[in-house]
Amino acid sequence: MNVPFFLPDIGEDEIVEVVASLRSGWLTSGPRVCTFEEQFAASVNGKHAVAVNSCTAALHLAVESLGLAAGQAVLVPTMTFAATAEIVRYQGGIPILVDCDPTTLNMDLADAARKLEQARAGRLPANIEGRPPVTGIIPVHVGGHMMDIAAVQSFASAYGLWIAEDAAHAFPAGWRSKETDRWQRCGEGTASVTCFSFYANKTITTGEGGMAVTDDSALAHRMKLMSLHGLSHDAWGRYSGQGTWDYKIIAPGFKYNLTDLAASIGIHQLARAKNLRLKREAIAKRYLELLADVDTLELPPVDKNRMNSWHLFVIRLRTEQLFESRTEIMNLLSKRGVNCSVHWRPLHLHPYYRDTFGWRSEAFPAATREWERLISLPIFPGMTSNEVEYVATTVKNVCTASRSQPNEQSEHEPAARTSTLV
Repeated sequence: MNVPFFLPDIGEDEIVEVVASLRSGWLTSGPRVCTFEEQFAASVNGKHAVAVNSCTAALHLAVESLGLAAGQAVLVPTMTFAATAEIVRYQGGIPILVDCDPTTLNMDLADAARKLEQARAGRLPANIEGRPPVTGIIPVHVGGHMMDIAAVQSFASAYGLWIAEDAAHAFPAGWRSKETDRWQRCGEGTASVTCFSFYANKTITTGEGGMAVTDDSALAHRMKLMSLHGLSHDAWGRYSGQGTWDYKIIAPGFKYNLTDLAASIGIHQLARAKNLRLKREAIAKRYLELLADVDTLELPPVDKNRMNSWHLFVIRLRTEQLFESRTEIMNLLSKRGVNCSVHWRPLHLHPYYRDTFGWRSEAFPAATREWERLISLPIFPGMTSNEVEYVATTVKNVCTASRSQPNEQSEHEPAARTSTLV
């Protein structure tokens, strides 16, 4: 059996809508983008949504609209994808990297406070000159497990920071305050701007795409304006008969708009989002059951006060109990048809952030330690029960063999399957 790391779940409704868009003659940003924006905002109880061609674009528009200027600094988790920090650099800003919580892998707010105070005292790495003013924070919900939003908001308020939320993994996701016992969706007033991803492997997809959600009409207007060259009217308004042919360039904007072709997929993915999440959750629960007795592994945290999107299912190897390294374990899994990934190499371990800003591993003990143990297992809505069982059995057998028989583990094959994937 060969189990891919991910396959998108595209239904017939998405296909029909794309064909209808093609036949309509309107391919770029138009009526379907407007519909997608309206329906997405409603789905997260947000007031405004701006559809763009990636979550990276959404994040860039967010920090630009929030006024991030050259020389200003932003708190960014080191345990994240490149986009979270690079959009700070687009504005000439300085990403101040923050260690992760060793349990959730999300940003450690205690370390964020330390790094912020170091910035104020001029005690950042020597490559970062002076005392750059820290103006914002970009939390990331790793794998779809949300941070404590109240804690993030309290932190931001205490230090006078705006919040641009990287929710690339977190749709649909939610959290419940222990104090109020109220559930809140990711994007429901959780930040100044919340940015979602619709990349091919995300919980819903448009192939490539993203969305910026905000309750602030001024921020929404600025992001909409800057998403298409800074024009005073978008293409839909200009050419649909609902606007004027004339336009003015208000600011030097970007080419970030989403197309109607992409929105055609997104509209129907959005309608199925709850069902797709429940399928992921069922797979995650089965993994948790099947791998519970593998003492060479640590499984992802489960919190009754979180609705996890389960974009990722991340296991951690207890490497001190295994004869193989993480890379060797992944190679053994790959040979047996289980395709895995790693999320992520922390930013401070990439040459750019190490050499440009002088970040070193000792400043991030948790992330430096934990990333060497991470493996992301396949999880996607279309996984069959046989595939889930096969992945879990293979992981269990490979880890057991690595622990008990250092010289023979490569000879061990996973337990026989009871059925074959068709």
